[in-house]
Amino acid sequence: MITYYIRPIFDKKSLLELLAKPQKLMFKKLVSSNIFERFIYSLIIINLIVMVIESEPDINSVFNLYFSYFETFSIVVFTFEYIIRTIESFKSKKKYNTSFFGLIDALSILPYYFQAILGFDGRFVRIFRLFRVSRILKLGRFSKSFDLLGKGINNVKVELYLTFSIAFVLLFFSAAGIYFIENEVQPENFRSIISSFWWAVASLTGVGFEEIYPITFGGKIFASIIALIGVGVVAVPTGIISASFVEIINEDNLNKNG
Repeated sequence: MITYYIRPIFDKKSLLELLAKPQKLMFKKLVSSNIFERFIYSLIIINLIVMVIESEPDINSVFNLYFSYFETFSIVVFTFEYIIRTIESFKSKKKYNTSFFGLIDALSILPYYFQAILGFDGRFVRIFRLFRVSRILKLGRFSKSFDLLGKGINNVKVELYLTFSIAFVLLFFSAAGIYFIENEVQPENFRSIISSFWWAVASLTGVGFEEIYPITFGGKIFASIIALIGVGVVAVPTGIISASFVEIINEDNLNKNG
């Protein structure tokens, strides 16, 4: 009777595997466990909250030391997570380090070590601290919404590639066109094609400029055409992604009901 209850929990194969490779099983179960994922999720949220609080000069001056301790603790945890996931990816022959979340995980910890080891000055420190914002993207690993969105984008990556290729051609055409039309009249605003790219981006996306705008008749006509084309440039990829996202959601709902 006792054997009947014990056997499903401790069969011979799993017991031998546990005794032979206890650390391997422990780390693998740790990374894939819900408790560990919830802990990392909570730590990311707290990191983002602390980052916002740090931006307040009065608060930062009082709690700066505690923020520094918490940052070090977070880096240790994120580094441990990254190392374990890397080891497991090598054993399972999965591409973790070059994947999207693998790069995000590396980006969220490497600046800290660069700053600590190489000792950059204040300007570079501020740039590296900007990469801490990337930790919010780590939430995508634990969010089903991000997972569905990623699948939706992956399903239409060919269409998006073609769309963005066309957008880049239009962007280059817009920058070159406004340069040749407005350069003689406004050399300070359109002094080169490269400097005209910012105007082209703003015009194609519909943002527009208040300080920099064409003043010649030809420039105004050209800018109007670019603005109208820009509506389609923004709408096409948005529509492609939205349609794919809705399709993925419908499939997910059918799988749940089915």
